[in-house]
Amino acid sequence: MDASAYAFAHGVRHTRAALAAWQRRPWAVLGGWFAGSALAAVGLLAAVWGVASLDGGHQQPVQLRPPFAVGDSGDVLHVLRNNVLVLALHAMACVAGFIAGSSLPLQAQSRSGLSRWVHEHGGRIAIAFVACATTFSLSAQAYMIGHTLGGVAAFLHVSPGLLLLGLLPHALPELIALFLPLAAWIIASRRGRWDDLLAATLVTVAIALPMLLAAAYVEVYVSPHLFTVLTGLHPPIVGQWEGWTVVVR
Repeated sequence: MDASAYAFAHGVRHTRAALAAWQRRPWAVLGGWFAGSALAAVGLLAAVWGVASLDGGHQQPVQLRPPFAVGDSGDVLHVLRNNVLVLALHAMACVAGFIAGSSLPLQAQSRSGLSRWVHEHGGRIAIAFVACATTFSLSAQAYMIGHTLGGVAAFLHVSPGLLLLGLLPHALPELIALFLPLAAWIIASRRGRWDDLLAATLVTVAIALPMLLAAAYVEVYVSPHLFTVLTGLHPPIVGQWEGWTVVVR
């Protein structure tokens, strides 16, 4: 068996073993993933609130769509599609970590020169790349979402914190679901358990998908009502709909 085939067989075998071990003690594994994911979600929301509080000098009219207005099944699919794309990106980071940390070292013996060096140090390279990409992504998201939130809050004459509170019922579970693969990646990389990452990808995606679906329904059908209660829709929300200026009282 050549190195690539052996690495594949080794990965499949270890993935099955990891799944079997986790079934015997699931909460020990899931607890760490959810704790790490929740910590990242809360950190991002805190950064969003900070940016919104500091960057509220502009006003941004509200679009008459979720989470500020009740939508329909088409809006649910739109929200779910966008979140699934982000989840897929995070899941691919897990798969890349598995390949770099587990599969590549097994193939290093049959390589030479620069190729051998890359195969031997794939784990460290993967950690550096994912850490930089994740930091950039979270920073960009915190600024963009915070900038938008600050503008909407200024337009509605409410505090960014109050506006963020209305978004929490769907935003918090949504972010926790999206960060699950990254939390599993970080925990596995810190412990040197690269072989577990393929199994972690399968489990975290299976858990995240129904969470994202539920969060999409909350955003489309529940959050608009909570938003109305918290803000009182005063002053009226103004938006554009098919070329007409719409005022919601």
